[in-house]
Amino acid sequence: MIYRALADITFVVHLLFVIFVVFGGLLVVFWKRLAWLHLPALLWGVLLEWNAWICPLTPLENWLLRRAGVADYGGGFVEHYIVPIVYPDHLTHGTQLILGTLLLAFNILIYVWVFRRRRAKSNERS
Repeated sequence: MIYRALADITFVVHLLFVIFVVFGGLLVVFWKRLAWLHLPALLWGVLLEWNAWICPLTPLENWLLRRAGVADYGGGFVEHYIVPIVYPDHLTHGTQLILGTLLLAFNILIYVWVFRRRRAKSNERS
């Protein structure tokens, strides 16, 4: 029972981390200092996608599920939970490269907008 609860908690943390990696730049619009957490998370997410690495939370979730007597889901978190929703076919390394690049480009645009906005406010005060 405890292992299943820990697996569920790990899954929620994993999902929240993925959401933070993708959309955390938008939070930086309101809380500038959050960039110190988001930028390393973004770098980690991009590196995971570009190198087809498996996030360490995935084996932890699988281990907890096995300890709970539930079959693990195999593969990676993105492959198991995200890809079936967004993509009907299996995730390929080429697709991961594209996803990582889009993730990086999306967040670069957000950060450029944030810094331009910040600079404009700074110039208004001067």
